[in-house]
Amino acid sequence: MNFKPNLIKTKNADGTLVDAPKVRTIDQYMVPLSSLITFNVNENIYHVMFTMISKKISGAPVLDDNGIFVGVISEKDCLNVLCEVVYNQQEKSRRVSDYMTTDVATVSSDVSVLEMAEKFISSSYRRFPIVDSNFKVIGQISRRDILRAAMDLKT
Repeated sequence: MNFKPNLIKTKNADGTLVDAPKVRTIDQYMVPLSSLITFNVNENIYHVMFTMISKKISGAPVLDDNGIFVGVISEKDCLNVLCEVVYNQQEKSRRVSDYMTTDVATVSSDVSVLEMAEKFISSSYRRFPIVDSNFKVIGQISRRDILRAAMDLKT
């Protein structure tokens, strides 16, 4: 399959016109917040696990009570519940905040599809939360979403 990007005329550093690929931003391909499953930091971890299994998702953004992005909860994070129950046999609150990952890379909606592809290539992440300047989640972008964008480049 041949891929040829749509070209637009842009000015080079010296002012000459050159053909450059027209690169879209990820906001056209992201899953918007209205279609995204999110969890609250105070939710019960077993409810989260049930939701992830029943909705067939492998992770989701975690929001605080004000809707601010605070982390991600994934299947891998939830596996820690099993280890704690078996090895520690301690009863604790079992809230999302006890297991979620807080050191998470995010992106803004004005990132280009090409930049996003490079981020996916250079990391092991399968999806990135998209946040605004106030750290409110506005959507999510996945590898598959970027593949959809690549199909739009097809001639």
